[in-house]
Amino acid sequence: MSRLKNIGPGAVVAAAFIGPGTVTTATLAGSSYGYTLLWSILFSVFATYVLQEMAVRLGVVAQMGVGEALRQKLTMKWSKTLASILVISAIAIGNAAYEAGNISGAALGVSPILGNNIRLSSVLVGLSAGLLLFIGSSKVLERVLVAMVAIMGIVFIAAATMLSPDIIQIMRGLFVPAMPGKSVLMAIGLIGTTVVPYNLFLHASFVKKKWTLVEDLKTARIDSYISIGLGGLITMCILIAATAVSNQQGLQAGLPMLSESLRPLLGEGALIFVGVGFLAAGLSSSITAPLAAAFATSEVLGWGSSLKSNRFRSVWMAIVLIGIVFSTMDFKPTEVIIFAQIANGLLLPIIATFMVWIMNDKRLFGKYSNSVWSNTFGVLVIVLTLVLGIKGIISVF
Repeated sequence: MSRLKNIGPGAVVAAAFIGPGTVTTATLAGSSYGYTLLWSILFSVFATYVLQEMAVRLGVVAQMGVGEALRQKLTMKWSKTLASILVISAIAIGNAAYEAGNISGAALGVSPILGNNIRLSSVLVGLSAGLLLFIGSSKVLERVLVAMVAIMGIVFIAAATMLSPDIIQIMRGLFVPAMPGKSVLMAIGLIGTTVVPYNLFLHASFVKKKWTLVEDLKTARIDSYISIGLGGLITMCILIAATAVSNQQGLQAGLPMLSESLRPLLGEGALIFVGVGFLAAGLSSSITAPLAAAFATSEVLGWGSSLKSNRFRSVWMAIVLIGIVFSTMDFKPTEVIIFAQIANGLLLPIIATFMVWIMNDKRLFGKYSNSVWSNTFGVLVIVLTLVLGIKGIISVF
């Protein structure tokens, strides 16, 4: 029970990667290919843990965020400047472009309660995210995001269970990798929505604030195991529920179809039940996207990482404001999103390589530096991030 009380930074990561993008991708994967691509989610959980465990050690043992580590290890001025430009382009500008989607996704869940007023719902979601960030307490943010993950777990795991999925086909999808037809891009998409660079910045920064002793490393790792595993399970359940709805209704699953499928079991409360899950997914990402951007920008520019500093707040405030304006106007900043995809495609393998490199610094980490197995798995993940990065860049052309 005491270990459960220590869950926090890992849940922040899970809350960050289960956003509207993940919900949409998992839903489309289930509707289009059934249970076949479940293995790609299982693999993405493994890849995420390999990278995030390194971020945990960076935060606990070295008491540094990823941005701070970049500034310390990149001694040449040109390399430090290039890294800062790339991080700000991919994470700050990128998350600003994606924030409208996060807010709109959350608004989709809450709008039935507000008479389907999407604009009002978007404003309320954005203001709620801004208020929680303005409080400037990592403990408050942790508790809220843990609650969001718990809500998503209850809704989507319950939905997948109640829709009577095919257990044998689920097992086959999990442990027998297959990519039928044109599903390769969908499989890469499922992995790409889970393995994201800004979570490394977010995780290390939260970890160093929560745990200051190297003896806490075991607890921090358990936190990551539980939270990232739960996040992967939730994503799987979204895909499973979408598959079940598609099989039963013959249509692609979404909020209306999923809630309609649960109506025989939940009655009129089905729409609200599923809507709360969509709200939790969107609101959690509406909080973590600007938060990660603020951490990344502040650290690479040497501003520190105090949640209450004016510079830190100015970054997330700008992103939340952009998200509110774009979502209420129903405006999609296509050119900015394309730019962000290219920047993220470049940043992901670079950051993955940097993490493996710095974790081999025995002067900094001593006995906590990478083992042979850590390096082996790290190299495998670097290859994966190269594939994801190239795919992300190619997809915009």
